[in-house]
Formats: sequence, structure tokens, C-alpha cells
Amino acid sequence: MANLSYRTAGESHGPGVVSLIEGLPSGISVDREFIDAELARRQGGYGRGARQRIETDRAEFLGGVRRGLTTGAPVAMVVPNRDNRLDDLKKTPPVERPRPGHADLAGSLKWLVPDCRETLERASARETAGRTAMGALARCMLRALGIDVFGFVRGGGPDPAAVGAFEVTGDNWRELLVAREASKVYLPDPDASEAMIESIRRAKIDKDTVGGFVEVHVFGCPPGLGSCVQWDQRLDARLACAVMGIQAFKAVEIGLGRECGLRNGSGVHDPIEFDPAERDRPNLGFRRPTNNAGGLEGGMTNGMPVVVRGTMKPISTLLRGLPSVNLATRAAEKSQYERSDVSAIAAASVVAENVVALEIARAVREKFGGDSMTEVAAQFASYLELARSLPKSD
Repeated sequence: MANLSYRTAGESHGPGVVSLIEGLPSGISVDREFIDAELARRQGGYGRGARQRIETDRAEFLGGVRRGLTTGAPVAMVVPNRDNRLDDLKKTPPVERPRPGHADLAGSLKWLVPDCRETLERASARETAGRTAMGALARCMLRALGIDVFGFVRGGGPDPAAVGAFEVTGDNWRELLVAREASKVYLPDPDASEAMIESIRRAKIDKDTVGGFVEVHVFGCPPGLGSCVQWDQRLDARLACAVMGIQAFKAVEIGLGRECGLRNGSGVHDPIEFDPAERDRPNLGFRRPTNNAGGLEGGMTNGMPVVVRGTMKPISTLLRGLPSVNLATRAAEKSQYERSDVSAIAAASVVAENVVALEIARAVREKFGGDSMTEVAAQFASYLELARSLPKSD
């Protein structure tokens, strides 16, 4: 079994975010333009702060790639920080008034330091630049196998009109991708997009912040990725962990999600049909009229599109501050302000898209193994053919 693992290191105002991804096969064609485009999308979106005008993120490869192809060795990348001022006390003074909702207080008490600075620099969502770059690299492998990942903002903020009601299918997702690119908040519904922009604009005036909902769909996954053998091998659990691990996320749903608890079983479980005309598709001909399971049953993909949703809370740093306590004096004071966004939901959707891709890539490596991309593709095709030829019982 081939294992894929990934880690990041670095602080938001340090030299840069360093990423290491191990377990990719050799021979993946590395699309540097695509990786940098994903990093650029992560910096975009209406409601972002001043830092995004300072940084222009690009991934620099330190090892594991030669002449545009992965070598099979661990791939090391760095996304440099232009705003490198961690040790300059004039530019990064101590933070002694922790922000409610952020890691400030918990980290200071955990590491027994009165200055929240070291905690907040590592806890910063700047770290997600590394996971975005690694996810985009993993998608170079997935695309070679016909697996596509599509993420977007579903909506958010206090205005109910700022939540899109559109349906995503294998037939229309590319059209929605075009609409997503046309939206300042990456929401592929023009009316909901405008309503959300207005919510963010009002929050900025009020010195407040806005959260929202992101959604990721994966098309082309064959049945059988993941496992039901052990709880920590379940792909739905791993996807939930990856998305919940994005800074400021407070909820994750697979498919119908929490709505399952409000219906009877007959209104939740997806009927199984067989259509010989779809035999050559990744679903092997087994189709569902609904996809309430979100493409996952028993911790394994079932051939339907994988659907993951996440809820991001509003950014913790409010320009007007919130009630807090000064750690040096224990006196009640307003929380300290650190340069921040009014809303980062658009960026969060890019991160979610790429961390989902990383977990799908992990499952692909476990299922199909192989030291080279040629082997992986051959074993992927061989498995599909074997599954299509599943013997009928006597």
C-alpha cells in the first residue's frame, strides 16, 4: 500500500510557509501555472485585507521535481513571505489582549507565555498557502486519472438572499466554474453573490466580520476509495478532519449532512439502479437518482460525486474589538487589533477544494499503489475493468 502524507511549517510573518508531501509517484506532470493560479485565487475575494496586496504567492520547489515531473522523492515547496517581520518588535509588538475566537488565549496558557504573538503567527491562516499548493500538486495526479475537484462558496452572512440554491452536477459544474470565476466572492449565483458582497460591505462599515459556507464536489472517483475496516480509514472521516482543520471552520457535512436527522430513512438513502449505458463510466453503471450520501457509504466512495460542505465562522479579529482581558494586568480591555480581513470565505473555499483533493489523492495512492504514474494509471484502469466484470452469483 502506498502512503501519502503532507505537513507544513512556518509562521505568517516568518520567511515563508514550507510544505513537504511524501508518497507521490514519479512521472506526474507538474502544472506550475495551475499551482500558482490556485495560490492567487486563495489571495483573492471581496473582503480581504491589506496583506493580500503585499504578497504575490508563488510556489518554489526545493526538491522532488525535475524537468517538470515528480521524481518519486518527497516534494518540498516553499511559499515565501514578503512581509517578513516576525523578529522586529517595532512592527510586531507583543499581543497581550487576546482576541475572542482566536488561538491567542489558549496558546498563551498552553505554552505559558504572556505574549500571544508566537501562537497567533503559527495559528494564522497564512499556513493554508502550503496546503493549497500541495493540494494543487495532488490534483495534477488526479486529473491524469480523470478525477476533477470543484470548490466554491455557497453563501453566507446575515442576509438569507446571500445563499445560492443552485444544483451542481457532473454536467453543469464547468459552467458553474465560469460563473464562480466571475464572482468576487467565488459564489456561482449572480444574485446571491451580489447579496453577499453587500453583507460584507456593511460589515466593513460596522467594523465587523462575515463567515459563510463552502462546498466541494469531486467528480470521477471510482467506487472503493477509503475503507470500512477501521474507523480512521473511513474516507468521510478523513475528509471531515481535513476540512475542519482549516482555520475558523466550525462544521463539516457530507452530502445531505445535518438534514439527515430531520428525515425518515426512505427520504435519506439513495436508491441503487444499474444502467448498462454508464458501464464505462467511473460508477461502473451503478447510478443513483439522488446523492444524499454525498458519494460516500460506509467510509468508501460509491461512484457518485463526493460532496463535502464546510461552515466558516466570521473572522475573529474585529476592527472595533471585543471584550477581553489584558494578560499583563488582568484588567478588562478591548481585544487587540491585528491586520485582518472582513471576510475570507472566498479564500477558504480554495483551501477546502485543495485539502479535499489531498485526501482523495491519499485514498487513490492507498488503493492503487505504484511507484510511477504509468503504474498508477495502469492499476487504476485494471481495477475498473475487474469491477465491471464482477461475477454474477449462480
